[in-house]
Amino acid sequence: MDKIGGKYEVIKKLGEGATSTVYLAYDPFAEREVAVKLIFPDVLKDKERGRQFRHLLINEASLAGKLIHPHIVQIYDAVIGDAESYIVMEYVPGGTLEQFCSSDALLPIERVVEIIFKCTRALEYANRLGITHRDIKPANILLAETGEAARLSGDIKISDFGACLQTIEGQTQTQVLGVGSPAYMSPEQVREGEVTHQTDIYALGVVMYQLLTGRLPFMASSNYGMIYQICNIDPPPPSTFRNDIPAALDAVVARAMQKELKDRYPTWAEFSHDLAQAFKSCQLAARRHEVPDSEKFENLRSLSFFDEFSDVELWEVVRFARWEANSAGTRLMKDGEPGDHFCFILEGELAVSKQGHTLGLLGPGEVVGEMAVLDRRHPQRVADVTALTDVRLVVIPGTSLRLASASCRMHFYQGFLQVLAERLSRTNLLLAQT
Repeated sequence: MDKIGGKYEVIKKLGEGATSTVYLAYDPFAEREVAVKLIFPDVLKDKERGRQFRHLLINEASLAGKLIHPHIVQIYDAVIGDAESYIVMEYVPGGTLEQFCSSDALLPIERVVEIIFKCTRALEYANRLGITHRDIKPANILLAETGEAARLSGDIKISDFGACLQTIEGQTQTQVLGVGSPAYMSPEQVREGEVTHQTDIYALGVVMYQLLTGRLPFMASSNYGMIYQICNIDPPPPSTFRNDIPAALDAVVARAMQKELKDRYPTWAEFSHDLAQAFKSCQLAARRHEVPDSEKFENLRSLSFFDEFSDVELWEVVRFARWEANSAGTRLMKDGEPGDHFCFILEGELAVSKQGHTLGLLGPGEVVGEMAVLDRRHPQRVADVTALTDVRLVVIPGTSLRLASASCRMHFYQGFLQVLAERLSRTNLLLAQT
């Protein structure tokens, strides 16, 4: 086979399942590599399940161009026809999380928390669009990196929304029963009850359990046995099988997997918040030199400057910003020197001075150094900036800001206007008092 759909040039076969073959292909029009899922023709003609397969295929195809998120596999194109049916997707080279689900290949705990955190944000985004995935499992979470790099860093992408439930303009599509993987199904799902975002929360809790321990929370020799345990048995905490798992993470997994909806996380935001807090309170981040992405995201989200930024824009900032720590007495910016970065203060206090005279003090949440970046005609510092205490900063390079997406830049400039307005107001107040 040379081409699919007359234009996607096949490079190699990536894998094959019961209903389709996935190929790595090249799209000459967009000039990029893509993954093409080619459906077996007989699948759609099957008398018993053909209609369901067609429904799932149409369901996934309908999402083309709709789910645009850094942690969701993007669907570029889809064709459902008598001669050929296929879906063209973003190519993600690192394979699935299945490779890290055995006890001899477990990821570092910090990495697991990082991955699950990113999944919570992506699934919350989908939920805001009225989409419930319904088939969250390690095989549907892909890694952007390959080899050893995937163990320690890199992004993830959630894939395969074919079984998703969509609510559009207040109308919910007819639910297709019998889809999903039994081991990851929630009690309400196996009972064929109403499915909501809390169903995905449960499934992600199971994935987290498996990534932490190398085993599923429920083990049974048949689907019936599995269903009984899901509905009636509480699994042992993950720390039972891995003694370096802190109690805080046991608690997060337990709440995500509660059988009763009222006891389970009610929102994705609460789930992701508890992940970030557990990570921080247990000082897991101290085991790594690099600040994890989940902590970076929470740092930015906690700053009022970023209130109007979407999750997608905030992840963009996470990628181009850098996190720094400086000790008390460090001069961070010098009057008259060129500068092409600005900083947000996470912790500590900075002094702004001119020719030895203190102009003001800045604390957590405030921005400093932005004027040299904004005024490209005179990109020099106009004051000295010194750390009065030990400080933690988010540093934004000017070049990165200028190359950011249009929506991201717009929100930065809106934020700068708000900062300038607040500073002018404070200045006017001081002038009035003198």
